[in-house]
Amino acid sequence: MKIRILTVGKIKENYISEGLNNYATRLQRHCDLEVIELKDERIMNSPSLAEMDKIKLEEAERIIARMDNRSYTIALDPQGKPMTSKGLAKSIGNLQVQGYSSIEFIIGGALGLHQRVRDEADYVLTFSHMTFTHQMIRLILLEQIYRAFKIMKGEPYHL
Repeated sequence: MKIRILTVGKIKENYISEGLNNYATRLQRHCDLEVIELKDERIMNSPSLAEMDKIKLEEAERIIARMDNRSYTIALDPQGKPMTSKGLAKSIGNLQVQGYSSIEFIIGGALGLHQRVRDEADYVLTFSHMTFTHQMIRLILLEQIYRAFKIMKGEPYHL
């Protein structure tokens, strides 16, 4: 199974980079992980709603251009549907049975995802209705993917 993560922006915090590297290493035995970092737009102080929408649209165009139409696409968004860790494991397993060999997750930039990206996705998922930085969500996502594979194999990590 290939897991692709399309993410807007780079990791700036060392502690997050260390966590990401840790989970990427752990995931090597379970999947082929590919992380694609896309350029984020600069946000001026106190942008208007129109300026924020323009920024999200520019980032959306980059995301959509890199999406793989053969993958099952899950966009991460606070307005998405929640799922438990066991639910994510079950979903990944079901997608494999349905013939998907690749799942891609999309993480937006600091302002979130444009509606166009949500519309293009097969599923819109939220980890929480709370707001997290896109850097933190990337770490949480990798941990949850790792947890899902452990659950699918019946291994004790999730207990």
